[in-house]
Amino acid sequence: MQKTTVKEIFRAIKFTLISVSAGLVEIGSFSLMNEIFRWNYWVSYLIALLLSVIWNFTINRKYTFKSANNVRIAMLLVLAFYAVFTPVSTVLGELAEQKGANEYLVLGVTMAANLITEFLFTRFVVYRHSCDTAPGARAKEERAARSSEEKASGVKSAAEDSDEDAAAERATEAAGEDFSEKH
Repeated sequence: MQKTTVKEIFRAIKFTLISVSAGLVEIGSFSLMNEIFRWNYWVSYLIALLLSVIWNFTINRKYTFKSANNVRIAMLLVLAFYAVFTPVSTVLGELAEQKGANEYLVLGVTMAANLITEFLFTRFVVYRHSCDTAPGARAKEERAARSSEEKASGVKSAAEDSDEDAAAERATEAAGEDFSEKH
């Protein structure tokens, strides 16, 4: 498999795991409003969705997409996605719940649809040209590339040299201590 394919698979897995945590935020807040406060489905759903979107956007931007893209523009694009997704999912969810579907089953189906469509929209629209552009992401990639090149050419990296220097220094100090204890 090519390096880019593996990277994108890993990115999708990371997005999914972070989205699961956002799902826990959504389910927890939805349950609180639905079970404790006894609010309508759509009110509970909208507030829970908003909380999970903020959570998901913030963490995925930093750790999954590692984007240096303008935060306002990225958030506006995500809001555009939700300007379509939210009314559609709210109306369909409310209709399903009124027809007797379990509200948690409706929520689960909606969350699955959200996961798939949001990943595709976020990856290919919001961060299409800005994945891995954050300063830390570039530095990490450059170190990994340098390390691969050095291993391929047999050249030691500066980190390996400094590790060997530190080990040699410790050995010299230990030998010096042994010498001074004996004399």
